[in-house]
Amino acid sequence: MGFILWIIIGVVAGAIAHRVLNSRGGFLGSLIVGLVGALLGGELAHMFRLNVTGGPLDQLVVATLGAILFLFLWKKLFS
Repeated sequence: MGFILWIIIGVVAGAIAHRVLNSRGGFLGSLIVGLVGALLGGELAHMFRLNVTGGPLDQLVVATLGAILFLFLWKKLFS
């Protein structure tokens, strides 16, 4: 169940990031952006010693913020 929840959170976070930054991305694009964002957001939260070990809502917020940061940097570097 944990893996499936991770996929769902990744897709939702990626879709939110695409919407916030007004970029295009289908299911696979949202999944990739969301999962990379979740990893990035988790690392940043760990570096800043933020306690976000709560439930799925905390994970979604961290993944979404990471996905927005990742997509922003991606667009700046490659557009």
